[in-house]
Amino acid sequence: MTPEPLIAIRDLKKRYTVLHNRPHSFKDAVVRKLTRREVERETFWALKGVDLTVNPGETVGIVGPNGSGKSTMLGVIAGILRPTAGEVRVRGRISVLIEAGIGFHEDLTGLENIYLSGALLGMSRREMAARVDRIVDFADLHGFADTPVRMLSSGMYMRLGFSVAVHLDPDILLLDEVLAVGDEEFHHKCRQRLREFHQGGGAIVFVSHRMAEVQWLCQRTLWLEHGVVKQEGPTSEVVPAYVEAHQLAETTRELNEPVE
Repeated sequence: MTPEPLIAIRDLKKRYTVLHNRPHSFKDAVVRKLTRREVERETFWALKGVDLTVNPGETVGIVGPNGSGKSTMLGVIAGILRPTAGEVRVRGRISVLIEAGIGFHEDLTGLENIYLSGALLGMSRREMAARVDRIVDFADLHGFADTPVRMLSSGMYMRLGFSVAVHLDPDILLLDEVLAVGDEEFHHKCRQRLREFHQGGGAIVFVSHRMAEVQWLCQRTLWLEHGVVKQEGPTSEVVPAYVEAHQLAETTRELNEPVE
């Protein structure tokens, strides 16, 4: 019997409205009102009819140049962004980890943020207490767990974010460029934990510009260009095609180097 998908997206469209020449001061706004000058509006479609299905135990990569709609896809799946049109069905608990921001409250300590992250997913304090030591151990933050996270280095911050995300028993992991931070020892721990996660039936959607990581982690890859699916299929076919199309010479060399 075919398992029910954890993520099912049909004909997803996302539109943004960009405002040009908006007033920069109260005086400017008054002048515009008196002269009846309208703010110019431009419609921008970040996603233009994208389909995606992710099953339990499957890892899917999303690749494409900047502005192709990759992060918008993650935002819609996570429920942070509302689609303009289309159908988005997500089943199960989601953990989201993006390089630009993890969602920690910077004035709270690492421990306080751990408990807060669990509470936001509906987990009890007792459930989180059973995970705290494992989270701190994985992130190697002994001696810093009681420090406000704004005082942590960027590496510590990302290690803590990754550790929290993978230890909250999610069904779905949404990852955006998170394996680009940290030393090789931590990279190895991350890869091992991700392997265990999807072997246990979890689904991963991974956005990255590092094609070697996508090739190692993902069974299937979606290639976006200007919000449209350029190619979708086995990673072993999509990534080399993407690398060749964009003439990523350095990445081509990386693809020939095995990821441990």
